[in-house]
Amino acid sequence: MSQTVTAPSPTGTAHPTRLPRPGRWLPPVLGIAVAVALWWLLTSVLAGDDPLLSSFAPQHAVPAIGDLATRGVLWEDIGASLWRLLVGLLLAVAVGWPLGLLVGLSTTAERATRPVFQFLRMISPLSWAPVAVAVFGVGGPPVIFLVAAATVWPVLLNTVAGVRAIDPGHLLVARSLGATRAEVVLTVVVPAIRAHVLTGLRLALGIAWVVLVPAEMLGVASGLGYQILNARDQLAYDQLMAVILVIGLLGYLLDALAQRLLTPRR
Repeated sequence: MSQTVTAPSPTGTAHPTRLPRPGRWLPPVLGIAVAVALWWLLTSVLAGDDPLLSSFAPQHAVPAIGDLATRGVLWEDIGASLWRLLVGLLLAVAVGWPLGLLVGLSTTAERATRPVFQFLRMISPLSWAPVAVAVFGVGGPPVIFLVAAATVWPVLLNTVAGVRAIDPGHLLVARSLGATRAEVVLTVVVPAIRAHVLTGLRLALGIAWVVLVPAEMLGVASGLGYQILNARDQLAYDQLMAVILVIGLLGYLLDALAQRLLTPRR
């Protein structure tokens, strides 16, 4: 996100002026430096001789990332987690997008599904974990199911909102020109809801990443969530903190990528 300031023009009209380069990167760098300093203070100074807390210190956790990467374990876990994330999101879109179109276009469908949808979406996705394991068994499928169950709602609800935001006049014009219902949907509705759908996808991605890691603690043998449990069982708390850092960094990069690719252009 570029930072600008508003400068008055000679005619009195305000025009955005781009900040100088240090004004763009200096604040985030300072913020990161302060956060790392507080992290070091809590785990290295205030923790005293506590070996457990000192294991989480940056001087131990950061080198542990390199150790995990060198051993090849980290890359396999990242690949497994991203694959489950992608499949879960695709399933959510495959279910949520057409359902959103149906509910948005049909008042009867909206009234029929509203109680059920409101009931289901208020249930924590992780509450379905025992059901998912019982139905799909132990492994990747339950994780993918939980990711899809968590992310289908932002896709569905944003699609409905997009359909409801369409100017009814546009639909009337298309129908007056002899367009069939399918043609109205494909040529008017689908292009018009693009911004809402992209916003729903970005929201879904953030939710998916938050749900993915605890879902991978259900008995899978790979993934970042599994690696956290593995490090805990080995009492390797520096590696545990290293995996947490990787999760945060990947989440930040995924959101930045989603912001660039999924933010509607005006």
